[in-house]
Amino acid sequence: MADSSSTIVQPPKDRRNTITVALSARALFDLEAENKFFQENGLEAYIQHMVEKENEVLGKGPAFEFVESALAVNDRIRKLDPKDNELFDIVIVSRNHAQAAIRIINSINHYGLCLERITLAGGTDPTAYLGAWKADLFLSPDENDVRSAIQAGFPAAVVYKYNGEDLPNDQLRIVFDGDAVLFSDEAERVYQQRGFPAFVENERQKAAMPLDEGPLRKFASRIAAIQEKFHTREVPCPIRTYILTARSGASAGKRAILTLREWGLKIDECTFNAGASKAAMLKAINPHLFFDDSQSHIDAALEENIPAARVLYGIKDEKVEAKPAAEKSKKRGRESVESEGAKGTLKEHFPVKKTKSY
Repeated sequence: MADSSSTIVQPPKDRRNTITVALSARALFDLEAENKFFQENGLEAYIQHMVEKENEVLGKGPAFEFVESALAVNDRIRKLDPKDNELFDIVIVSRNHAQAAIRIINSINHYGLCLERITLAGGTDPTAYLGAWKADLFLSPDENDVRSAIQAGFPAAVVYKYNGEDLPNDQLRIVFDGDAVLFSDEAERVYQQRGFPAFVENERQKAAMPLDEGPLRKFASRIAAIQEKFHTREVPCPIRTYILTARSGASAGKRAILTLREWGLKIDECTFNAGASKAAMLKAINPHLFFDDSQSHIDAALEENIPAARVLYGIKDEKVEAKPAAEKSKKRGRESVESEGAKGTLKEHFPVKKTKSY
């Protein structure tokens, strides 16, 4: 069992400058068997089950590697400046009941994770506490909870179980898609509604007009601010960021790059994949988390055992939401301990900053 008390930075009491990532217990640990047990046997049996197994360590969940590496970044930041509070603040917001949580706490301590901030909502919607925690990002495997977070105005993504090996935590690697993730879905809408030639012409005409912000733009900017601490001191940075976009480079890359320049957002690497599968490039990068709005790209990443998170935003998600309710209801049984999020259609819940036209 690891001892985190002397090796991992404690979360700061002053949270004004922290990057707060909230996540469900099922995002951090593999609780799928326990969730199935709850669905089949009910709450009281579930709590008793968790009490009986509270000394059995839970397996790693879909966001575990991301969390572990983010905490390692905190250690590097404090080595630069022991008083710096611009750290990753990881918060668990769970639908679990307190009596079922000892197993989760024991597993946190087993892995040596410094995760001191936990909300156990006792069966109610845990996303109601994202505002109190001032969350910059919410991760959960439950789509309903993610939609609930988005409707409340918080950037959020669905994470998925994958079978990858442990990743080294010497450098946190984050891959962002471009359109409908960092950027708005304006250009994606043109492509989906009018086809590729219209998309190319739209991007040619608007090459000098920055795209509007997408749901993860502010989160990426917070990451870049941490990176700058290391760049200014000319020491190796423990974070590396990437854009991996289906855009073509020569015909549609200029607007994307000029948008980043307008924002002052520094991304370490950028790949224009021109519609090809992203799987091979993701294997080369080996990220701790890959954010994309396309289910097909997420599925391709998971097939290669790449941790991936789907951003529920824009025209692609609207198409998913437009499926008949009867078809979607077939996939839903009793609500899980970590589920029962908001119902309803996702609209433009992310406040979009309009950039100037010229």
